Amino acid sequence: MATAAERPVRIVVLGDSLSAGFGLAAPDALPAKLERALKAKGLSVQIENAGVSGDTAAGGLARLDWSVADGTDAVILELGANDALRGSDPKATRAALDAIIRKLKERKIAVLLAGMLAPRNFGPDYAKAFDPIYPELAAQHGLILYPFILEGVAGDKALNQGDGIHPTAAGIDVMVKGLLPKAEDLVAKVRAARGS
Repeated sequence: MATAAERPVRIVVLGDSLSAGFGLAAPDALPAKLERALKAKGLSVQIENAGVSGDTAAGGLARLDWSVADGTDAVILELGANDALRGSDPKATRAALDAIIRKLKERKIAVLLAGMLAPRNFGPDYAKAFDPIYPELAAQHGLILYPFILEGVAGDKALNQGDGIHPTAAGIDVMVKGLLPKAEDLVAKVRAARGS
């Protein structure tokens, strides 16, 4: 029987189409590529893709209990992009993300919060209300924060599919490279909590 220290760190990516891998083959989706990148660093991890295309923060909250199984060590929380695209009330998005984080913390599950920025077509007031959600929640709950999941990808035609919203496989590579140090921190946090 493997000891707790030897057991792979089980991570669930709770997200939307950006993690589900919309328009991509399963091995090219963010969770699969991130798992390979962490394993290449010598880390024992299993990453499950709980991304649902079109999902909102409220949708993630509604399916949280069955999307994040017992035995999960950590969650990469990647929700809010669809809220922003639809111009949803930032207060509602914040409340749903806050509730997800609280439930995960109650279950002693470590969280990496993957941030999102509002599309600029809704004007500066919307961005001013939406953009601080992630850094403020991360500070409030003591979470690891990756400020913008689409860093280096958003707005780059070469890294996005024809819709201009969903990353190509090459775009996912850029996302993984940016996210990797924070994911390593997440694994370290789980191991420290295990005492390994």
